[in-house]
Amino acid sequence: MKYVVLLGDGMADYPLPDRGNKTPLELSHTPHMDFMAQHGEAGLVKTIPEGMPPGSDVANLSVMGYDPSRYYSGRAPIEAASIGVKLGKEDIAFRCNLVTLSGSGSTRSMDDYSAGHITTDDARVIINALKQELDSPEITFYSGVSYRHLVVWKGGMEKMVTTPPHDITGRQISSYLPQGDGADKLLELMNKARAILATLPLNQEKIKNGLKPANSIWLWGQGRSLSIPTFQEKYGITGAVISAVDLVKGLGICAGLKPIEVPGATGYLDTNYEGKARAALEALRSVDFVFLHVEAPDEASHKGSLDEKLQAIEDFDRRVVKLVLEGLQEKYSDYRVLVLPDHPTPIAIKTHASDPVPFALLSSGKNSATGHTASGFNERAAGASGLFFENGWELMDRFIKGT
Repeated sequence: MKYVVLLGDGMADYPLPDRGNKTPLELSHTPHMDFMAQHGEAGLVKTIPEGMPPGSDVANLSVMGYDPSRYYSGRAPIEAASIGVKLGKEDIAFRCNLVTLSGSGSTRSMDDYSAGHITTDDARVIINALKQELDSPEITFYSGVSYRHLVVWKGGMEKMVTTPPHDITGRQISSYLPQGDGADKLLELMNKARAILATLPLNQEKIKNGLKPANSIWLWGQGRSLSIPTFQEKYGITGAVISAVDLVKGLGICAGLKPIEVPGATGYLDTNYEGKARAALEALRSVDFVFLHVEAPDEASHKGSLDEKLQAIEDFDRRVVKLVLEGLQEKYSDYRVLVLPDHPTPIAIKTHASDPVPFALLSSGKNSATGHTASGFNERAAGASGLFFENGWELMDRFIKGT
């Protein structure tokens, strides 16, 4: 049996009053996800446990079959695993965004949580400059992908309150700066970084050309190393993970899944959709399970762009779901495919929400699911099916074990 999870990050949304109270999934043309909902099992799954933040870390941990309330230790440690940073017992990892702030002093605002979706090459120049000036026996900077990077504080503190920068786009940052024990260290680091970034030729060139400079860092998502059972220990199967995002790749690595690099995978609208689909089918020649993640719908949602979100959803359906379904049908007689978002990212609020998300589970041949179908792949139709997983991590048990 071959298993494939196809995850479109942040696809779920709220009804849009100016579009007939339809959600982006209802507005999108998604014949292949619709087929899965109509011919397999469809329903809703709550991926965010009560009282936990609706982040991609919590949600994807849940989708992979792990109870976040039992295992979750913070976002940054997961990303550390992705880029090969091994955390010691006293190490605290922080996600380090390269961001664009506007204004000055107490009126500074979060202009762009991604510094204009800075390229990885440009980001590496900036992180290297910060390493030269700010690395110490206590603090170490590590390069990641695009705007997503890492800071490790040896012997650091982790109980301070931090805020995801994509939650505060357009807002003054003064109320959202780190607070609590250890926050002074973070604020000192952020202030020093801002002074360094202001003098970088790369940023000065960006400003000259009307582009967003990476003029600050933003530290958040702190925690200690994540320890979970491997997928093979939990389900007795081997697997791989495909994602352009360190967070999802890191979760896969922690779960013992083999990370697969796909050229041109960017985590944005221009990502290599077909390359990911082909890589998943190729990986199934040597493993039993593939977790394929596409970030683009979430990024469009954070921007508040309906047009880009519709494009991302339709590209995911046509250029990933279609190719994977066709490839499985051609190569394998026994397979199961699960498609879903990790969490909603409503355009109206430009950040994540905790509401349940739709899923569709399609099985081959005699294993084809029966009972709970839906008229299409969207929130409303999934809710009408009558199938609901209150504990999100239990959906993976259903997917792998069929019970």
